[in-house]
Amino acid sequence: MIQDDYIKFTIGKQKHIALIAHDSKKRELVDWVLENREILKNHFLCGTGTTARLISDETELPVKGYNSGPLGGDQQIGSRIVEGNVDFVVFFWDPLENQPHDPDVKALLRIAAVYDIPIANNRATADFLLSSSYMGMEYERRVVNYNKVIQRRIDGFTE
Repeated sequence: MIQDDYIKFTIGKQKHIALIAHDSKKRELVDWVLENREILKNHFLCGTGTTARLISDETELPVKGYNSGPLGGDQQIGSRIVEGNVDFVVFFWDPLENQPHDPDVKALLRIAAVYDIPIANNRATADFLLSSSYMGMEYERRVVNYNKVIQRRIDGFTE
């Protein structure tokens, strides 16, 4: 596998979707989930802290809750991406307000990019992703084989 430039992973028909929202965007995310309840009920949902609880309470959908973002929830979601347990992220973030956990948010966005995970940062993107034909089928995502990249760096250093 180290010789391959990419490693392929399959996102199943049932997606594992992480739902996250900054405080000023929680109502918008809850409303979006309510509007898309019929689609989302067919997938596995998780989320950070208060967001997960609000969505579960207001939509009656099961949402596995992790810690609040500032208390490590963003990092927990990131670790689930690495483990292969999150396929899709909807993160309504507030671009105009500094957050105490901005480094964690950046780390989450980076790890989603590294693992080729679809991520929606606003309603329009979430709508486009949710209406995609890929939502109802398997999808092969390609992740850069970073073991090969590291091996090239080591080989270049030792030569």
